[in-house]
Amino acid sequence: MADDSADPATPDPDVVLGPPPTIDPDPLAPVRARYADWLGMNAGQVLEDRDEDPAQIRAMQLILRMERGRPPSWHAALRLAAGGAARLCLDPRVSSDPSWNAAIADYAGGHIRKVTRRARGAQWAATAELPGITAVEGEPDDADATEVRVLLPGLVGEVDKRVSKLQVGGTDAPVDAEPGEPVRDDVLAVWIPPEPVMTLGKTMAQAGHAGMIAAALLVADAPDRLINWQDDGCPVDVRRADDEQWQRLSAAVRGPAAGWQQERLLAVRDAGFTEIAPGTITVIARAPIAG
Repeated sequence: MADDSADPATPDPDVVLGPPPTIDPDPLAPVRARYADWLGMNAGQVLEDRDEDPAQIRAMQLILRMERGRPPSWHAALRLAAGGAARLCLDPRVSSDPSWNAAIADYAGGHIRKVTRRARGAQWAATAELPGITAVEGEPDDADATEVRVLLPGLVGEVDKRVSKLQVGGTDAPVDAEPGEPVRDDVLAVWIPPEPVMTLGKTMAQAGHAGMIAAALLVADAPDRLINWQDDGCPVDVRRADDEQWQRLSAAVRGPAAGWQQERLLAVRDAGFTEIAPGTITVIARAPIAG
């Protein structure tokens, strides 16, 4: 006969309970802390700084949907990468779910690598249940829609097989017309340099860095503006800068603190693992200055 006298609330003495998981209230703090130092390094220091224990390398995977005969919009893909990376880092689950919180905090504590892959058909559908978000411009599955999945970052040695088998190359698409209207003040404005010319996949990774850095800086300096931007879905505008505009923007971010405080400008500097030289400024962005 079963013993019904035991108190169900009494812990089993044979079960060892560890401390409850903790939530980091500011998981993006490491990105903010190292931002100015990273911009101030010379090329040699960039090379030295990028060394990491291979077993501890983490990355955020960006998956671009590329169906046959349905190329994505070049500008929309970059907007979705930048806004999607910010949205993922600011997702409510990051402040409530210990696993999401740890994933972002651990990732922010190292190099914020991003890897762009392409998927179509069954490959795209297979990644739908992985932790992350899907960012879309247009109606999903429409011929003119652009879709990007931004996955919760993790160790590159433990990437889910549904992702690891996706191709990293072949993510280019024709450059379509940019918006005709002026850049709004309530969006993250992202400028792409005239040189070096990068593939769409590489540029998406750089735009994603810009979105993440903007979120990290706004958390500390303009939390109300960050909340408004987040409530709007982290909107982004992407433009290709001409030589004159790029020179002006580059001059403004040479002093990273002044560039941020005076104009809310930030820069992305690449470690040079793929396509371009170490230390190259790949993107300059302006955080929302209104809203």
